[in-house]
Amino acid sequence: MSSTTAQRTSESSWLVLALACACQFVVILDSSIVNVALPSIQRDLGFTATGLAWVVNGYLLTFAGFMLLGGRAADLFGRRRMLIAGLSLFAAASLVAGLATTPQILVAARLAQGIGAAVLAPATLAVINTGFVEERSRARAFGAWSAAGGVGGMAGALAGGAITTGLSWRWVFLINVPIGAVLIAVAVWSLAGTVTGRRESLDLAGALTGTAGLGGLIYGVMHGADHGWSSVQVLGPVAAGVLLLAGFVAVQARTVRPMMPLRLFGIRRVAVGNLMLVLFGGIAIAMWYFTSLFLQNVLGYSAFGAGLGQTPAAVVFLLIARWAAALLPRTGVRPLILTGSACFLAGFGWLAQAGAHTEYATGVLGPTLLIAIGIGLTFPTLMAAATADAPERDAGIIGGMAATANQVGGSVGLAVLATVAGTANAYDHVFAVAAGLGVIIAAVGMLLPRRGGPVA
Repeated sequence: MSSTTAQRTSESSWLVLALACACQFVVILDSSIVNVALPSIQRDLGFTATGLAWVVNGYLLTFAGFMLLGGRAADLFGRRRMLIAGLSLFAAASLVAGLATTPQILVAARLAQGIGAAVLAPATLAVINTGFVEERSRARAFGAWSAAGGVGGMAGALAGGAITTGLSWRWVFLINVPIGAVLIAVAVWSLAGTVTGRRESLDLAGALTGTAGLGGLIYGVMHGADHGWSSVQVLGPVAAGVLLLAGFVAVQARTVRPMMPLRLFGIRRVAVGNLMLVLFGGIAIAMWYFTSLFLQNVLGYSAFGAGLGQTPAAVVFLLIARWAAALLPRTGVRPLILTGSACFLAGFGWLAQAGAHTEYATGVLGPTLLIAIGIGLTFPTLMAAATADAPERDAGIIGGMAATANQVGGSVGLAVLATVAGTANAYDHVFAVAAGLGVIIAAVGMLLPRRGGPVA
């Protein structure tokens, strides 16, 4: 390969990474940007208090529920095709949401947005998995992708407050339309030479049982804090979800071309990495969601002020994630996970001491910076570990599995920690539980192999 060709290939790869990062930023941004706009949405469209929650929950439900299906579709129909399809559905649903005149239309649009995100997110992971095969460049790519998602989550409160105040809540959704059009154009050009998929039929029985099972499980746990864990509103959907997931596993074991080949769990990094991503979902929720609530409900900050109060942690996370990506090929997974877990234990332990008379600089800023260091060290490391040994033909479903594990962990973590906060009527218990999750992540991380690959 000539030096000119190599340079063009390198430039194309980093354009693909920029596209993947931008898509991840938008997908995660939409998980949080709407929160600040909810009071305005309720006034304009006449939502009930219960119905309003579905503006957020509808997106999260279909996002998590359809991710495995989206990942397998990327393998079968092509990463480029599915990334563009996901972007198109996401942008179209955003347009409908921004123009909605009734609560029903807005909730339906948010459900469709979540499906678009579920198709899009695994496709971004798949193009990174297949586009960056060299050890150091792949680690840097995962660091950038992880940072993009983290910054997207943090930017939600700031962007939502600014857009809602300066324009209208409708632009929280409408802004996705021009952004989506630009990203589609970039995808058409930059992914022109990628694999288009393979001629295999989709495992419909697996798709139905897996998607419905995840949806039932997440739907049930979302109601845990409001109705109690022993209520029919929780136990019914959770039981149905567990039965459907058991059926999904049975289908995968018997079918010739399964949606999620069970052999993938025989890869130790895949199995352990996904388990740690489930646990990590609770860590991330405790950091960004409950710290924001603490700043608002205990220290009296506005939503916009809480977003500003978390900005230093977001900046630290961005810097550490990129640094961790550079370290990963040299250190391996275990040292970064153990160091990150120590930061979780110290940071959440410190934050658990905060109360109504806590000063921000001494009681909130310090511990959140420590936790942000831990997140920056662990998240790109876990994503790399969970996808490191993926065969190219399974890159989409491996990405879907990792993204699903993190999303399900966040959904379950939110429900469990919200119950802890409601029962104890205090956030110190939430932060103490989060510190314990950090210790468990460290213990599970010891199950990863020491050697045998770039992230060993």
